[in-house]
Amino acid sequence: MIHDTRQCRLGEGAFWHPERRQFFWFDILGRRLLSQDDGRPVEWRLDRMASAAGWIDRDRLLVATETGLAVLSLADGSLTEVAAVEAENPATRSNDGRADRQGGFWFGTMGRNGEAGSGAVYRFCRGEVRKLVDPITIPNSICFSPDGRTVHYSDTDRGIVWRQGLDADGWPAGEPRVFLDLSAQGWSPDGAVIDADGGFCCAIWGQGAVMRFDPDGKRTHEWKVGGQHSSCPAFGGPGLSQLLVTTALDGIEDPDEAQGMTYLLDTGLAGLPEPRVIL
Repeated sequence: MIHDTRQCRLGEGAFWHPERRQFFWFDILGRRLLSQDDGRPVEWRLDRMASAAGWIDRDRLLVATETGLAVLSLADGSLTEVAAVEAENPATRSNDGRADRQGGFWFGTMGRNGEAGSGAVYRFCRGEVRKLVDPITIPNSICFSPDGRTVHYSDTDRGIVWRQGLDADGWPAGEPRVFLDLSAQGWSPDGAVIDADGGFCCAIWGQGAVMRFDPDGKRTHEWKVGGQHSSCPAFGGPGLSQLLVTTALDGIEDPDEAQGMTYLLDTGLAGLPEPRVIL
């Protein structure tokens, strides 16, 4: 069903805030953060493109923006700089991101026009930022296993999802390995989230769907939404049993009213709590 009728040029970065009991999501190209408060639409207008966030406490988010990381105050909408990341490069912006289970925050960058090899994946942890994946074209699907010892990420352009082992502190250990190669099907993996059973639930750009794959890579579920460019899912709501899915108008000629809206699904599954980011 439709959760929010505000059309996003590029919906992304959906997550559930456990203390506020609200879904949040970004319209990257519209430079805004959106939510609902008791069914009432609310939004924060930003002075730059932003794409993903993790919650610090009830009133603050760590936000990935086109110039780096900043703390967003939900009380007044102000941004306080935390770390500059590719701020000197006007050709790139931030993209997908998600908090890990050790209190860190992973996020990707990409060329504003999807230029090949222009992106990277970074991790912020307790004040430190490290570049972990480089080069990559459109980094997406950043999400973490229930035990926090594996990260998933994709290159939407190539249609490949990787797994990477993590140490106890959440830093990469060993080499990444291919988890899914969806290129033969022509599927483009976008945002993703792990459910309570370890299933990888991934929005497939261009397919108007979220697909779930078990830990062995077998496709087990497919949920359709009205927007063609499904972009990012997040579990939340009562018992973390609802799945919010953002979509995008970007790249669709003559879009109808279903495009760019945000959808809410009952999947029969449950998600995992969104971890707190530690500054």
